[in-house]
Amino acid sequence: MHYTGTIWRPPYEAESLLLEVSAGCTHHRCKFCTLYHDLPFSFKKTPLSVIEEDLNEAKTQLSLWGEAHTVRRVFLTGANPFVFPSARLLEIAEQIKTRFPKVESIGCFARVTDVSPKSDAQLAQLQAAGYDGLTLGIETGDDAALAFMDKGYRSADILTQCRRLDQAGIGYHFFYLAGISGAGRGEAGARATAQLCNQLHPRRIGSSMLTLYPESRLYQEVQAGRWQEAGELEKYQELKTLVEQLEIPVWFAALGASNAIPIQGTLPKDKTTLSTLLGEIVRVGSEGQLRQYREHLPHL
Repeated sequence: MHYTGTIWRPPYEAESLLLEVSAGCTHHRCKFCTLYHDLPFSFKKTPLSVIEEDLNEAKTQLSLWGEAHTVRRVFLTGANPFVFPSARLLEIAEQIKTRFPKVESIGCFARVTDVSPKSDAQLAQLQAAGYDGLTLGIETGDDAALAFMDKGYRSADILTQCRRLDQAGIGYHFFYLAGISGAGRGEAGARATAQLCNQLHPRRIGSSMLTLYPESRLYQEVQAGRWQEAGELEKYQELKTLVEQLEIPVWFAALGASNAIPIQGTLPKDKTTLSTLLGEIVRVGSEGQLRQYREHLPHL
């Protein structure tokens, strides 16, 4: 199998077959992001011949273990493979299902801007081909933070394009980035995000906590005094506000390495439990210990 650089996947894709169809990110400008800095290029698509070779290898290897028939989901790697034209995505789906006919769904990371060029008819075709459970790093519903971080879209774009995914029947998950609004603005950002999410139907909302690395553009903004990082307990207060403001049924979790204290639960059933836990962290948590965890986190 061909894999380029560090391969990132959401925790819930642990049992998916990972297929590299791209490497890097087409946007590659988010000020906080360092995930693809180990690559000598911004974005590269994998030739179809290599994709076919990898699928053949995966089928052969899994057949040796008697597991080829158990592949039900494939996750396409890279920061945003959904940027490909629908014709290429459909061709990839066909190649997958030729070798793994029992595959039920195909997922990947996607940017909001990957959805907008596709027509409603094309989205419906992709849904019929098995594309489902896209993971979108919306980060926040705070327009000021989105603009400052150079995300390349606004909250209105998230709303419009995810409604189109809803209409097409393509499910999706959100990544939220606690701390993205900066010191003193976390709760306002959380409320804006909840207001946005409450109009949509994400299956999951996974939260990470912003972690500054020297190679990021955001680090340079901090050094220049143009942005101030939120405190660790402030980030947990932000998550508490987000949980309390969410009104939709959704699985909510903060489980990645950037979260010093993992939490998860299903809303609205577990809202009181999660809110109480987050409130307790804010009340008795040690800013110093949490900060030490953040500063010694080698990578996300």
